[in-house]
Amino acid sequence: MNTIKSYFPGLLLASCVALISKGIALIFPSLGAATFAILIGIFLGNTFFKSSIYANGTKFSESNLLAYSIVLLGGTITFQTISLLGGHGLLFIMLQMTGTIFAAIYLGRKLAFSQNIRLLMASGNAVCGSSAIASTAPVIDANEEDRGLTITIVNLMGTVLMLILPLISLFLYQQDTLKSSALIGGVLQSVGQVVASGSMVNPEILAMATIFKIVRILFLVVVVYAFGHYKQKTTTTIQKQSSKKMVKIPWYVIGFFIVCFFRSIGFIPEFASSLMHSISSWFEIIALAGIGLRLNFSHLLKQGNRLIVYGLTLGTVQVLLAMALILLLF
Repeated sequence: MNTIKSYFPGLLLASCVALISKGIALIFPSLGAATFAILIGIFLGNTFFKSSIYANGTKFSESNLLAYSIVLLGGTITFQTISLLGGHGLLFIMLQMTGTIFAAIYLGRKLAFSQNIRLLMASGNAVCGSSAIASTAPVIDANEEDRGLTITIVNLMGTVLMLILPLISLFLYQQDTLKSSALIGGVLQSVGQVVASGSMVNPEILAMATIFKIVRILFLVVVVYAFGHYKQKTTTTIQKQSSKKMVKIPWYVIGFFIVCFFRSIGFIPEFASSLMHSISSWFEIIALAGIGLRLNFSHLLKQGNRLIVYGLTLGTVQVLLAMALILLLF
């Protein structure tokens, strides 16, 4: 009972921030609740709500609720969506994700970021933003600060791209459904950003871009497992000898895969899938609010210039790579 009571203040605070963010997003739908949740959380957590009384609840929001959100997200996705893109669409996604991962690692090394931040940026930008970062963090032993920093910069840069990509697609592809959808669904980090960006163009591009995005999410397990092994291989000999633990996929990534399988075979009906999508969305926004509330703004400012350069450069590379692949494949 005492443990539950200790969670209540922080959980209530994160939930209120999420509720406010959802409300503001109704006025500014193009920006999305996720961006507002992080920004409001950072502001409040570094000004009016610094007390340790909120720590347990915001930590629960940041870790547990985001994990539950990932599992529920599996109920909105089916493996059959791969067939809708065809071979060229699937090849585009695989090459785009691979190029993004290598670019994130290379640029991060050039900018002198730690290996953990490089891997978190790679997974967040290549796969599905906050969910991918949360899934990757445990298998590479990333701390809360690294996770908070990367989630913040990935969401902020994703918001910028969300507003720019519809203009680029309109200029380059004149609303061609496949090409515009590949650009928007193959680059943007979160499902919400894809939905918002696609809706700025037309309903057909919104639907197809979402499919591109969903197929990227299906590679989440592969990326998490690969990064876990990569981190283990690059660990020093002394660290390897002192740590006997195997690379373990977080339970919620396995849960995501299992729920996705049940959705694919029709075990989860449409109404249940819609409900899971709504709950997953709420959990994610509360979790992002918790991350913002726990983020040390002074540390963010300390690395802010490098992080912004990292995010902007990586985003630019993603867009240019997508444009090149679209030219070659479609």
